[in-house]
Amino acid sequence: MTMLIEPVTPVLGARVSGFSLADATDDDVVAIRAAINEHKVLFFADQSLSPADHLAFARRMGDIDVAAFGPKHADHPEMTVLDQTEPKGQGADAWHTDNTYVACPPSYTILQSALLPPLGGDTCFADMYAAWDALSPAMQGLLSGLTATHDLTKTLSRAIADGNSDADLGTMQATYPPVHHPIARVHPETGRTALFVNGNFTTKIDGLSAAESDALLTMLLAHVGSPGFQCRHRWSEGDLTMWDNRAVQHFAVPDYTSRRIMHRLTIAGDEPRGPQS
Repeated sequence: MTMLIEPVTPVLGARVSGFSLADATDDDVVAIRAAINEHKVLFFADQSLSPADHLAFARRMGDIDVAAFGPKHADHPEMTVLDQTEPKGQGADAWHTDNTYVACPPSYTILQSALLPPLGGDTCFADMYAAWDALSPAMQGLLSGLTATHDLTKTLSRAIADGNSDADLGTMQATYPPVHHPIARVHPETGRTALFVNGNFTTKIDGLSAAESDALLTMLLAHVGSPGFQCRHRWSEGDLTMWDNRAVQHFAVPDYTSRRIMHRLTIAGDEPRGPQS
């Protein structure tokens, strides 16, 4: 099959059609890696992969990074199942990067729709290269030398309260203590710099007073969601979407009240590095 790649905005995102991931060759996987480096997020139409096929493709992208919390697929415990009917305030409806509370956050997320509401449930994506490039040179100079603290406490506490996790908070905090990542993250393959703070896991900017950190982090988190950095995906049955967590943030729009089920796999990543690392 011929892989047709069509950009969806000038900034990020591309639709991939005429191609089955279940039949991907080694050359196809190389082409997919090149396309995701260029477009940051890829939308594969008409896939309808079984969970086993979804997992098999994900393994060709790298080692599976099993999420520390969240409901798992009964037959494939590596796979997180996002099953929601009342999504507002449950965490995905904030600009975020997956699982940055670990020392080596995931490189890719591969998400497939299993059940969609009649309307709503779109996912928005934002280009963190573009977010970095839009900052003033003075702000870039300041941020290039700073790290930020990433902590699972807020998001996990919410998941426990909502019944989406049976994890023990204290045990998880001991297992996954706060980590410090550069705010300016250099991608290991493209060499480009991305803004690397997010609303779910970044709690403070290291080395600043509380007031300074709060003010600067509030500004950066608002900046992340600027419309000029975004594309929006309206899900259709059988869609599979893959994005680079090192360059992209995402936001699940909580505008539906019918059941929505998504299957998520994440691929192991690298330790974030800054410009001077």
